Amino acid sequence: MRILFFGDVVGKSGRQAIQKYLKKLRDELSADVVVVNGENSAGGLGINRKSIEELLDAGANVITTGNHAFHWKEWKEVFDNYPMVLFPANYPGLLERSHYTTSSGLTVMNIQGRVFMECIDNPFLAADRLLEVVPKDTFKLVDFHAEATSEKLAMGYYLDGRVHAVVGTHTHIQTADERLLPNGTLYITDVGMTGPYDDSILGMHKDAVISKFLNNRPARYEVASGRCTVNAVLIEINKENRDIKRLSFIE
Repeated sequence: MRILFFGDVVGKSGRQAIQKYLKKLRDELSADVVVVNGENSAGGLGINRKSIEELLDAGANVITTGNHAFHWKEWKEVFDNYPMVLFPANYPGLLERSHYTTSSGLTVMNIQGRVFMECIDNPFLAADRLLEVVPKDTFKLVDFHAEATSEKLAMGYYLDGRVHAVVGTHTHIQTADERLLPNGTLYITDVGMTGPYDDSILGMHKDAVISKFLNNRPARYEVASGRCTVNAVLIEINKENRDIKRLSFIE
């Protein structure tokens, strides 16, 4: 099983990068499944039917989300019509919409952290509940959408040996700590971002973000323009080998 996972897609330029590179990378890397985090794919914040359709048309098999998924009212339309679009398991009532099993035998699970984020249900206990309901005989990958690196690594160790891979999303900065944990689970703290690179802070234009830090007043964020960065990981799981490799380039 070879899994290609793209980090948080930000806005139109992120979607265009997915449309341009997903199929090419899938073919070059012989990936069996493609997973994309799409929680910022609509206007840089949230999801809607248009952004999800574009990601699926580009070749994504599963789309994960996170805390911004509910920003636009269209999220409910996505929820009702796209079972391959996942929502974090520890939001109350969303356990059944937080996992999806592909025809190739990969079960993707979506969980959200609590440190420096919304005070929702305990993500570690949500992970336990998920493992009780997902198919037992599939490969298992967790997208842990969280802010704190300590919480992400804790989740990696907590699930070590119980799932095949734990990948972090949300911070939009790719980390260089990909590894195989002691009991066989592949791990990386953050896959990174697929979105604007020039004059960009996490995909948003830098001026508004800097202004917010300077005066602590509300600022209108806009998706940055210019070149796009593509961040992803390739995960390989088979009887002989388990490996995770970072992919990163700028258009």
